[in-house]
Amino acid sequence: MNMISKPAATAVIVSGLILLTGGCGKRNDVIQGGADTLYERATRSMENGNYRNSIAYFEQLEARYPFSNVTKQAQLDLIFVYYKNGALEQTVDAADNFMRENPTHPRVDYCLYMKGLSYFDKGGNILEKMFRVDMTTRPPRDTQKSFNAFQELLRRFPDSEYSPDARKRMVYLRNRLAVYENHVAEFYIRRKAYVAAINRAKFAVENYPGAPTINESVKIMAEAYRRLGMEDLAADAERVYKNSSPGT
Repeated sequence: MNMISKPAATAVIVSGLILLTGGCGKRNDVIQGGADTLYERATRSMENGNYRNSIAYFEQLEARYPFSNVTKQAQLDLIFVYYKNGALEQTVDAADNFMRENPTHPRVDYCLYMKGLSYFDKGGNILEKMFRVDMTTRPPRDTQKSFNAFQELLRRFPDSEYSPDARKRMVYLRNRLAVYENHVAEFYIRRKAYVAAINRAKFAVENYPGAPTINESVKIMAEAYRRLGMEDLAADAERVYKNSSPGT
């Protein structure tokens, strides 16, 4: 039977202790300290652009000190660092959780704004832009959700510091949604699904007033009515189209 010598055994034990204490030391370096210490480390990482570390500190702070004075602000900061780190689903979840738990908090407007930003779709990816893919023919990814979040922000907090930017973004989103509805309506025209075409064009007119493509929506409705043999409704739609489009 092989026996380990006493010096060798001692060396093994010492090595194991070094590994254990070294590992614990690294872990404690991350989690040790009170709420204020964790918040300071998190904000320092955030300011330095190290969002991954900032997230780790903020999450630990929220888990270990849920009732600390700095935790509420940490939850708001966490929404921001999630967004900056590209974790958009977590951004939305964090914003929703904060609003659910703090419905009367003065920073709810910020949560709605960040939620709208997370859903905001600026366009296609690099390949789609390189090959000039017409993004208006694609179903807008989360565009309606972004529009709804900004709309709620403006409804509830019209004087918020975030409202001016939200309003500008809503114009872009409204126009894109209206264009897409027209593409769908035209598709239905080609498929001779005229009732469906009318419904989509009518939806654009009713839900996205002011969009530059609304006149086109009315024109589509007139064409669909005429193909259905509804001349009176077609004439009404054409009258609206001509009155709003001088020179046509």
